[in-house]
Amino acid sequence: MRLPLMLLAAAASMMIASPAVAEPREAPTVPPRLVVAISVDQFSADLFAQYRQHFTAGLGRLLTGAVFPSAFQSHAATETCPGHSTLLTGARPARTGIIANTWFVPGIARADKRVYCSEDETDPASTSRNPVVSARQLKAPTLGDRLKAANRKSLNVAVSAKDRAVVMMGGHSIDAGYWWKGGAFATLAGRALSPAAQAANRATAAVIAAGAPDLPLPAWCAARDEAVPVGAGAVGTGRFALPAGQADAFRVSPRMDAATVDLAVALVDEMKLGADDAPDVLSVSLSATDYIGHSVGHEGAEMCIQIAALDTSVGRLLDALDARGLDYVVALSADHGGIDAVERLNRQGYAAASRADGSLDAASLAAAVTATTGIAVADGPLLYSDGVGGDYWLSAALSPQDKARAVAALVEAVRANPQAEAVFTAAEIAAAPMPARSPQDWSLLDRAKASFDPQRSGDIVVLLKRGVSPIRKPGPGYAATHGSAWDYDRRVPLLFWRKGLAGFEQPAPVETVDIAPTLAALLRLDVPAGGFDGRCLDIDGGAGDTCAIPPRARAGR
Repeated sequence: MRLPLMLLAAAASMMIASPAVAEPREAPTVPPRLVVAISVDQFSADLFAQYRQHFTAGLGRLLTGAVFPSAFQSHAATETCPGHSTLLTGARPARTGIIANTWFVPGIARADKRVYCSEDETDPASTSRNPVVSARQLKAPTLGDRLKAANRKSLNVAVSAKDRAVVMMGGHSIDAGYWWKGGAFATLAGRALSPAAQAANRATAAVIAAGAPDLPLPAWCAARDEAVPVGAGAVGTGRFALPAGQADAFRVSPRMDAATVDLAVALVDEMKLGADDAPDVLSVSLSATDYIGHSVGHEGAEMCIQIAALDTSVGRLLDALDARGLDYVVALSADHGGIDAVERLNRQGYAAASRADGSLDAASLAAAVTATTGIAVADGPLLYSDGVGGDYWLSAALSPQDKARAVAALVEAVRANPQAEAVFTAAEIAAAPMPARSPQDWSLLDRAKASFDPQRSGDIVVLLKRGVSPIRKPGPGYAATHGSAWDYDRRVPLLFWRKGLAGFEQPAPVETVDIAPTLAALLRLDVPAGGFDGRCLDIDGGAGDTCAIPPRARAGR
């Protein structure tokens, strides 16, 4: 294995990546042996459009395939866990049950009432802050789950910096799953780290212990290299120097994606993925774009360095698969988009962007309800929420009559708030039909509907105005975010590539729930009617139709 060399060389290789070379077009007639599903966390369609002219390595190659620049995470709750849950289930959060990264169950015995999206909350050892990682919360099967049910020899492997990305893309039947925790890769409870994962941890530990200098700034990033005051500090000029021993600085840098790719390649070898007649799934979620976006926003030198490194990391993964002679198909998308730091938006033509003032946090709204109705509870808060906007849950101690009065008072208070665009009650969302038109034309209620699970969603859902950041006071590591119902968070790129398929670009809107049915068709995997919320996309720009392959040889044979 060459993990240390790959990690140390990542910074230099981003500067000398070779241009993408056009592949000969001979359309394949058999299913691929390996599905490579890549999620780039917080890779908005805006970032994709802004930087695509500079893609010369892995992303450059994917630009020669089927390119859908306007794919939608069509739901309102554009967070990591809901977004990842759509990618390989073909189902929206309303069906996957993953309505947010965390939600509240006011009647649960747990003191904080909070449940994490990829935990087994029934395990006494699990807490929402330190979960026993599990797919228990995911209500829909992933492509890997379906493939393994059809063919027990198929393998389902997932790797990421985030446990929730591993669980949501891998699903219930993960053969190998690894994520970053406490400065090293970890795995599911009761499982031992494989030799590949152990070697990855030794390699990353060596890099962290030694530290590393600044990463180079590509020449085309020079215009982004400008300091912008945010909170008590400034963003925009970082170079990702790695102080010796600082594991978190490693995580919030392009080095995290490089390490994730290194482990993915090692797992391909260790588990012989794509090497036999049973098709396998390799899910690779690259998290550094999200960590960096949250820390410093989208428009500085830091993000420019990251996107260049991302291109290189994806290229190294594809080159490694080519070197092994594997027949694979790639699908690359994102769990959600994002928006820049408010302070830089104000400088760059978006004067209306602002930060939440706190009047929509749970404590403030609860106080307004009590002042209006006299309703209060003796034990615990009246209202729960995970920040400003999104779902809010009322205390389980309320009688049905008091709960109805409290909901009415909440709606009145939110509608009067200048930072709120819309508020919907659970009853309103439940009564609404699931939208069937193009996702770019969905109403705000439509978007809320796609995120709604009657068992888990809040008593009300609040959508902030466009450009209002729920981050009240930015601090170290938290300057910008996502999670809104607006298209800067909903719209992401979607790219497919397989050797021999003719490429094209299609600007018509699609959805991320279209990924799973598209890949299922390529695999000739039988899925019951109604098994997906999405539709198959024909990803061959030639005369062939990848959605019309006769199911003469299903994946489980």
